[in-house]
Amino acid sequence: MVRDGVWRTSTRSGGEGNCVEVAGFAETVGVRDSKDRQGPVLTFTPSAWTAFVECTVVSQSTR
Repeated sequence: MVRDGVWRTSTRSGGEGNCVEVAGFAETVGVRDSKDRQGPVLTFTPSAWTAFVECTVVSQSTR
């Protein structure tokens, strides 16, 4: 993940605004609702975020 503080939306989101945005910061990864950009942000350590992403990839491949 690029740690530049830029919020990104998945290219698979479909552009309908019903998704989350993710941003990599120096020491955390932020996740927010794309419909409420001024709202709360969940934060994760980079290692926790990597584990989550790896788990979802494995989950998708077993379907």
